[in-house]
Amino acid sequence: MAAPKKYPDELRERAVRLYREMHPRPVIRRLAEQLGVHHEALRNWIRQDEANRGERTDRPTTEETEELRRLRKENAELRRANEILKAASASFAQEMDPTRKKY
Repeated sequence: MAAPKKYPDELRERAVRLYREMHPRPVIRRLAEQLGVHHEALRNWIRQDEANRGERTDRPTTEETEELRRLRKENAELRRANEILKAASASFAQEMDPTRKKY
C-alpha cells in the first residue's frame, strides 16, 4: 500500500497552474513559500506536468508510470503462479513415476 499523499491533488494542480500562468515565471522557491509547500515538491510537480505535456523527455509521464507499476504487479503475480505450477507439476510427476518405491 502506498504512503498517503502529503498534499492534496487540488493543491498540486492549482500550484502548477499558477506557475504556468504567471509571466514572467515566478521563482519556484518563492511561489512554494506563498502556497505553503516545500519548494522541491513544487519543482517535481512542475517537472511531472511538463513530462505529461510532452515538454520533457527525461522522465516518464504519469500514464507511463502507472502502466509500469501495473505491469510490475502483474509480472510478480505471474511469477508466483508459475512457481506454484512448477511445484505442482513436480509433485504430480513424482506421484505418476512407476519406478518410485512404495513404503
